[in-house]
Amino acid sequence: MPLKVAAFYQFTALPDLRALRQPLRMLCAGLGLKGSVLLAPEGINGTIAGTADGIDGFVAELQHGPLFGGRLANLELKFSEAAQMPFQRLKVRLKKEIVTLGDGTVDPTRRVGTYVDAADWNTLIASPNTLLLDTRNAFEVAMGTFEGAVDPGIVSFGQFKEFAARHLDPTKHRKIAMFCTGGIRCEKASAYLLAHGFAEVYHLKGGILKYLEETPERDSRWRGECFVFDERVALGHGLRARGCDSESAGHE
Repeated sequence: MPLKVAAFYQFTALPDLRALRQPLRMLCAGLGLKGSVLLAPEGINGTIAGTADGIDGFVAELQHGPLFGGRLANLELKFSEAAQMPFQRLKVRLKKEIVTLGDGTVDPTRRVGTYVDAADWNTLIASPNTLLLDTRNAFEVAMGTFEGAVDPGIVSFGQFKEFAARHLDPTKHRKIAMFCTGGIRCEKASAYLLAHGFAEVYHLKGGILKYLEETPERDSRWRGECFVFDERVALGHGLRARGCDSESAGHE
């Protein structure tokens, strides 16, 4: 049976992150899960893999169990499959940010751009005067991106601020549609742009992974593959791992 992979995040205040670390590690270990989970004062971010029952139990605890006390009820989740365990070990780490922008004034829990569902994404990016912006790192963009998207040419997400300062202008770029792998970088990037005077900022809800999961390949404006930070390396439409064809994917 294939393993189930869960990618998840939520921006929410976690002042007790140090007390949460060990119980969360024990929860994952008890369910036989491997992967990486980040805890920061601004929220949680992670990708883990295990049996379907293990993943389902983990998600239920995060969303409804006593460990987080209902703070993760709005967890952004994406599920995929892996023929083999894509992680070598379990890591639960404490960080200053769950995605590093390096600007302490940006707070996605207060204000972010407008979410756009995968079903409505093609219409948005086809509309006139929309700047389509890929917020990922250059090596990720090189593997695949949306038609017509601007590549910021950054090495790390922390450089997005410099890119915006040099190349984006709220008087010229009045409508920006941005995307990233799972949605988390866009939440921070959209909050940053709104705080700097950009009026219309949209981002793809659930990121590229949700788009590839829900959009038929015949209707897709995605070209290439989507890099993922595990041993599967990249995913295509239907969240099939690189090298899997449509008949064998998910049945190995």
